[in-house]
Amino acid sequence: MKRHFFAFFTAALMSAAAWAQTAPVDVVKQAVTGTVDAVKQDSAARGGDMTKISQIVQTHFLPATNFERTARIAVGDAWKQATPAQQQELTKQFKVLMTRTYAASLAQLGTQDARFAFKPEQASANDALVMSTVTTPGDSQQVGYRLGKVGNDWKIYDIDMSGAWLIQVYQNQFKAQLNQGGIDGLIKFLTAHNARSE
Repeated sequence: MKRHFFAFFTAALMSAAAWAQTAPVDVVKQAVTGTVDAVKQDSAARGGDMTKISQIVQTHFLPATNFERTARIAVGDAWKQATPAQQQELTKQFKVLMTRTYAASLAQLGTQDARFAFKPEQASANDALVMSTVTTPGDSQQVGYRLGKVGNDWKIYDIDMSGAWLIQVYQNQFKAQLNQGGIDGLIKFLTAHNARSE
């Protein structure tokens, strides 16, 4: 009995370790195709219901991301000056922003039959780049994903949509807001922007 229990426990540990060490390309593939498939299977999402698409993104895509890191990089040096409560609120509002940005890109696919091709990643010990090609009838687009290690897991922290990395886009936008109103001004800006998008 003990031998069987030990064998089961060892197998469970090996399975958990294998999951934790999933290759970056597989993390992206599971997150993207899982989200797109869920949208296709939901009639409201297929019809362009942004609330429903956002819910699907939260369920299927967000667990594969590290948007706290995204927010920290996008805010830059001002992040260190923010209080823990401000950092928490910035991360919260930024997650909402990123969720809706990604949901909006999925909504553009509509009912088109999109096919995805993923290239094996270029990776160092703690950073990886995965490129994908999204093909729809009459169109083909490259989408890049940067991933970093969080413990043993790979997490997406930046996305290249339409030729622009999101962190760079938001760095420029956030810099103007920070210059005008500091951290509280940026939080106010993000909160108002997210409220308008509801």
